[in-house]
Amino acid sequence: MANRTDVIIIGSGVAALQLAKELSRGMNVIIFTKSKVTDSNSYMAQGGIAAALGSQDSPSLHLKDTLEAGRWHNDERAARLMTAAAPGLINELHASGCPFDNGPSGELLLGMEGAHREKRIVHGGGDATGQKLVGFLMGQRNENIQIIEGFFVYELLTNDSGCYGLRGIGQDGKRSEYYSDHIVLATGGCGQLYSFTSNAETVTGDGIALAYRAGAEIADMEFIQFHPTLLSIGGKGAGLISEAVRGEGARLVTADGRSIMEDVHPMKDLAPRHIVSQTIFEYINSGTQIFLDITSIGNFASRFPTITEMCRKNGIPLKRGLLPVIPGSHFLMGGIRTDLDGRTSVNGLYAIGEAACTGVHGANRLASNSLLEGLYFGRQLARYILSSPKQRNEAGSRSIEKAESRPSPCLPPIKEIKERMMQNAGIVRTASGLLAQREWLQGYGTEKWVSASLEGYRQEEVKVIFMLIASWLITEAALRRTESRGGHFRSDFPFEDDQKWLRVQIIQQKDQKEEDGENEQIKAAAAT
Repeated sequence: MANRTDVIIIGSGVAALQLAKELSRGMNVIIFTKSKVTDSNSYMAQGGIAAALGSQDSPSLHLKDTLEAGRWHNDERAARLMTAAAPGLINELHASGCPFDNGPSGELLLGMEGAHREKRIVHGGGDATGQKLVGFLMGQRNENIQIIEGFFVYELLTNDSGCYGLRGIGQDGKRSEYYSDHIVLATGGCGQLYSFTSNAETVTGDGIALAYRAGAEIADMEFIQFHPTLLSIGGKGAGLISEAVRGEGARLVTADGRSIMEDVHPMKDLAPRHIVSQTIFEYINSGTQIFLDITSIGNFASRFPTITEMCRKNGIPLKRGLLPVIPGSHFLMGGIRTDLDGRTSVNGLYAIGEAACTGVHGANRLASNSLLEGLYFGRQLARYILSSPKQRNEAGSRSIEKAESRPSPCLPPIKEIKERMMQNAGIVRTASGLLAQREWLQGYGTEKWVSASLEGYRQEEVKVIFMLIASWLITEAALRRTESRGGHFRSDFPFEDDQKWLRVQIIQQKDQKEEDGENEQIKAAAAT
């Protein structure tokens, strides 16, 4: 069949590139990305990769920090397997020539970040770890990997046997179908649903909307991590200031130098991200600008060249030593529900990276566990696919309907989606705000878009439809969870409710009636 290959990956971050590298020794792989490989959260990642490599550290300590940051909502088995594999993954990359930062004797330099009890963060290029890692993985490609940029996937093709292909629009506007027994979503999260975000412009929840429309289970969508420190320019986020800056000794202060975290948490400025974000949010809401005091970091420009350049471009003088900050959406702990091999509830459809909900992060991701997650689950899924018997889902080639343009649907401006999500489903949530958000989404027919044909609509219109679907999933899950835990804070239910909600997942699926909404106790999934 034309346009058929062994494995199709939608997305081009670290999880996708790791999977492709591992598969390419024996299979043909096509990677689709709607923009460019460098337009991803992976490429922009500053912080590093967490791994227990220090003499006083161990995977069990890394696991303990992961579970505590995740507020014990994690799938403990998944988190244990990932943290145990971390040192080997890093040592393998280092031995293969991945350009991590080394000390004078060639040893890996290890940094500290929030909610970690030990120095265990491996960096590359100071604060350019993602760029270095993506560049290295791109250099590992062989002729079995094809990357197609500027291809926007707007539909997954399914039948009674599962997912067998996709439909998308190329840079030339031509619509095409591609087929495979293994369709992998590695599209990242949905940070661009919010007006303040550290995420790449491309991260708008496409993969989650695609999977939901295809009937896959979605889990934990209420858990959004808001990074405490985006550079604030005119009250808007201008880029990420890595948590590693606080790991090197920077403090969060008011304009007169008063520390804001001193009495909030025992770990002070390195408290878990949801605690720091909520504290900054309260100050900003009361009209007090918060700054990151970097005066204690003598080698700031050489240690953090990316952040230094960002400050220079935005007219922030480093000599003053105070960087204005604001919290913004950073990472989605939920997503497409998978087992420990990356399999979704739809046969032939897989998810890895931030698009997936494996359970490793729980209610709040531990700093620098995201690139690790991509590396680990990329490898796990490759092992599963390579060991699977070939069972071709022969659906036959379908004729593509003539893509005549349809009248533009009634859709809101993207700016309004972002502002309303920030206001009603952002750092601090209430029942009234979430209900108002749900009513607003209903006003644009969001529920009908879950099943409606998208043929004939322009790419920008489909992007907005996917944003509405992802916003709906977050809003509904946030309404259901009547407690505060990790990245989900309800001011009307401000405390954790272990009796009702400990380790209970909110699962959403197409055609599921609201009153039948699933809340399941987290169970460790079987791994092969």
